[in-house]
Amino acid sequence: MLGVSAKHGPSGPRFTAVGRPRRGYYWTQQGTQVAEGQVLEWLSEYIASSDGPAYGYRKLTTWLRREHQVIINKKSVYRVLAEAHLLQGRRFSAAADRPVRRLAANRVVTGPNQLWETDLKYAYVTGQDRFFYLCSVMDVFDRSILSYHIGWTCTAEQALRALQRAVAQRQPHWAPGVAPVIRTDNGPQFTAQVWAAGVEAWGLVHERIPHATPNRNAHIESWHSVLEAECLGNQVFHTLAEAYEAIARWITFYNERRMHGSLQDWPPAQFYTWALKGMAPPIPPVRC
Repeated sequence: MLGVSAKHGPSGPRFTAVGRPRRGYYWTQQGTQVAEGQVLEWLSEYIASSDGPAYGYRKLTTWLRREHQVIINKKSVYRVLAEAHLLQGRRFSAAADRPVRRLAANRVVTGPNQLWETDLKYAYVTGQDRFFYLCSVMDVFDRSILSYHIGWTCTAEQALRALQRAVAQRQPHWAPGVAPVIRTDNGPQFTAQVWAAGVEAWGLVHERIPHATPNRNAHIESWHSVLEAECLGNQVFHTLAEAYEAIARWITFYNERRMHGSLQDWPPAQFYTWALKGMAPPIPPVRC
């Protein structure tokens, strides 16, 4: 049922219809739900590839249907792109309108605060029939989740605030002038000017993985799988507040108590504390 809201004018209140929040997901040909944010991420990644810039929203609709089997019409694709300022001829009309893209380099990580990975995951609130966003920041060496954002939306500003909290937590521990590299995919949050400006202001180096290479962000992708198996996949959320509480509780458990196989079965927080003191059990360098 549609609700109403009252707006007061000179002659008394005026009532206007207030609709439900937008559904925020689409169906695939296999009958599974896909979050609108995931669809936007696929589009953004493809547009950033060597092939994508050649196409407008009509051909991008065809690409979505063929590549990801999403049941979606061209009007919906137009709206999603327009809201993200990714319509061809607008966002990509001038090179100066977008940050310079630095491709992810092959790296050997030998200690904390050298390489961080950031990525989004989409999860579902059954009671409200909506997907929400989880944006997390992970240190690749000690596998700690440094910060995260949970909400119905995840803008560049919201992702940047999560990164800012990670910087505030870890900055006292890194040597002056030796800031971490932050690695992301090509999602719209990470190709926005506001993200680039914030990263630059903190002295971080931002690199983006090539299109269709999620293995270059493998550590946080692996963490998403563990999160799904141990937290998201075994319970039903009726509200976003329930989901937030459950995820926050699980992340605390993961950081502080869960044994991690890559850290000789020590929790990330304990391993990081030892690493700062030069007392961490030896582990192989992380190659990524």
